[in-house]
Amino acid sequence: MSTAPTQRRTTNRSVRREGPGVKVFRVVNVLLLTGFALICLVPFLHVIGSSFANPGELATRTFVIIPRELTLNAYDYVLSSPAIFRAMGVSVFVTVVGTFLSLVVTSLMAYALSKRYLRGRRVINFLVVFTMLFSGGMIPTFIVVSSLGLLDTLWSLILPVTVNAFNFVIMRSFFQGIPDSLEEAARIDGCSELGVFWRIVLPLSLASIATIGLFYAVAYWNNYMHAVLYINNSELWPIQLLLRQIVIIASGLNADTSAVDVVPPAQSVKMAVIVIATLPMLIVYPFIQRFFVKGALIGSVKG
Repeated sequence: MSTAPTQRRTTNRSVRREGPGVKVFRVVNVLLLTGFALICLVPFLHVIGSSFANPGELATRTFVIIPRELTLNAYDYVLSSPAIFRAMGVSVFVTVVGTFLSLVVTSLMAYALSKRYLRGRRVINFLVVFTMLFSGGMIPTFIVVSSLGLLDTLWSLILPVTVNAFNFVIMRSFFQGIPDSLEEAARIDGCSELGVFWRIVLPLSLASIATIGLFYAVAYWNNYMHAVLYINNSELWPIQLLLRQIVIIASGLNADTSAVDVVPPAQSVKMAVIVIATLPMLIVYPFIQRFFVKGALIGSVKG
């Protein structure tokens, strides 16, 4: 009978505690976060605005957000080159196939190493985590890729980075948080170890898998260093490496122009290529955003 008045008194106390200091903190917090968000947003607006500006305006204005005259000449130039579509196709293939393989290998590996009854799991976990601090280095990795015959193939952009130790740790920690009783019940019903993983563990891990998949997809899409090291054929260049070549050419420096249509592009063309290269990730991110915080926090907190 006294529950409702008690709740009202508790609510009134919490409201009365919010003095001027709390209100000032909230206002300052909102202003700081808004300012930080604008600082992060301004460079994107500058890139987008510059991509729609004409070369004459960019020559007289160093910073453009809203161009005086909108023009699509830069996008016409970029989209008229078959090299852009070829590079986009390479990046899409590497991102899709690489993300799929990485999720399969990482999830299976994390599930196995999350089991306490697995012999040698401590040693294997230590070796995986050790690579987060010390890696083989660029030259040994190049020798391995070369000895496997992966040079000038798209697999050289996928296989060397199939498993990321940080993503593995997050997913393993998430699997460790799944109650053992669910898996034991599935085994009593006749499920094999792979059946338990497929029917029980994966459906409960969609948030974590979506988050790790986003990490892998962004890493594959933005990676150009491996293409610089392992790809000599310009027809196999991903979009990031082509963008790098366009920027170098536009800067007047020496570069391989075999994959770019002869004329050094203007500043607006560089910005247009950046917009095109960034657009796919911007389109994908909103669909995965709702899984992002939940999946990352659950895996890290329980670890």
